[in-house]
Amino acid sequence: MQLDEKWAFVGKKQKNCDPDNPDDARQGDNWDHVALDSESRLVLSVVPGKRTGENTKQLVRDMRKRTGGKPPRLITSDEYRPYKTAILDAYGQEVIPARTGKRGRPRAPYKLAPADLNYAVAHKTRENGRVVKIEEKVIFGNEATVQAALEQSKASRKINTAFVERNNGTDRNRNARKVRHTYCFSKDWHIHDAVTYFTMYNYNFCWPVRTLRKKDEQGRWQARTAAMVAGLTDHVWSLAEWITHTAVQRK
Repeated sequence: MQLDEKWAFVGKKQKNCDPDNPDDARQGDNWDHVALDSESRLVLSVVPGKRTGENTKQLVRDMRKRTGGKPPRLITSDEYRPYKTAILDAYGQEVIPARTGKRGRPRAPYKLAPADLNYAVAHKTRENGRVVKIEEKVIFGNEATVQAALEQSKASRKINTAFVERNNGTDRNRNARKVRHTYCFSKDWHIHDAVTYFTMYNYNFCWPVRTLRKKDEQGRWQARTAAMVAGLTDHVWSLAEWITHTAVQRK
């Protein structure tokens, strides 16, 4: 699983927002917090909003819920600090310290990373806007367990965020509101959120990914979407099929 944030803005650039104006609270920077399965290219979860620790926690909690509570084989991200706290908060095992019998306030409960949790970050060094060096760092787990996870991967043998970043580019191409230099930026926060969910999730079922295609028995290339590779469907959906599909929401 790869985690990343994709920048956009609503109404006006952040530098033009007035922190003392309540009307500007939902203007300016808006980030897509994204969790993507690198093997199937499936967008598992997206949380649009301000780039905050709380939104990061919401993303990881949603990722955990959608995977049945089991940690992915490996989680990777850049060095955005809130990820470490969010991952430990979602997957960590609560430890309640034993009472010592001494005076004073007892130690507060804390979270401990389970043995099957592997999380690593890719530190990028840039020069003149280009990445010239990538350093790998293991946060949870150890080098041996992370390497074992990479050896099982069908996508990559290195710690990286390449697949979620590639998806960022795809989404910018499909959603003009996300293009970096554009007149098509969102003017309304709620519409921005709605279109974000719309494009990010119909991508799973309706957008054939070129690198996921495979040859059939006759040697012809078969187009496949992320949802097909993830085993959620057996065909490429039309947009009309996706829009009219009955959705069941469970509380």
